[in-house]
Amino acid sequence: MVGIVGFSISCPTVSVLPLTLNMKIAIITVLLAVAAAQAYQQPNYKLSEYKFPMPYSFAWDVNDDASDNHYTHSESSNGNAVTGSYRVALPDGRTQIVTYRADSNGYVADVKYEGQARYPEYKPVSSYSAPAYQAHTPMYKAPAFPAYRAPVAPVYRAPAPISVHRGSAVAPGYVSLPVPIAYRG
Repeated sequence: MVGIVGFSISCPTVSVLPLTLNMKIAIITVLLAVAAAQAYQQPNYKLSEYKFPMPYSFAWDVNDDASDNHYTHSESSNGNAVTGSYRVALPDGRTQIVTYRADSNGYVADVKYEGQARYPEYKPVSSYSAPAYQAHTPMYKAPAFPAYRAPVAPVYRAPAPISVHRGSAVAPGYVSLPVPIAYRG
């Protein structure tokens, strides 16, 4: 039988105050979290389950000859797949036609163009003449500088003499003391 006769662990001293304060804060936080979790009630309403959209169909057209805007869009769904197409008048004079289908396999689009792209004809300018520069003449008069007078030297008067009356005293003056030897140069 083997026994341990002496055993000691030496560790540096740790302040107990911060650990107890942190432990109290941790315990209070856990208690508040448990109380908040118990106070939560399930909602009284039943959450609706997601249902696939019902079959639908729509279509719209815009034909504005004044601004040359012509758009169409039509779409339909049978509940499993969505199919549709739209037409857009492009700025270059062509019409873009997109026919699409979206289902569980993804979105597939077929893009076609009708018409010929028309761009304005480039007409280079044969010559350029800079405008004639004409110097501008000022329309205002230069301001007149103000005239300043030389400053007048102030006049100081001597203070009135102090008269000592019976029952009053003159303010004490400062007494100069000798300079210590250590500070003499």
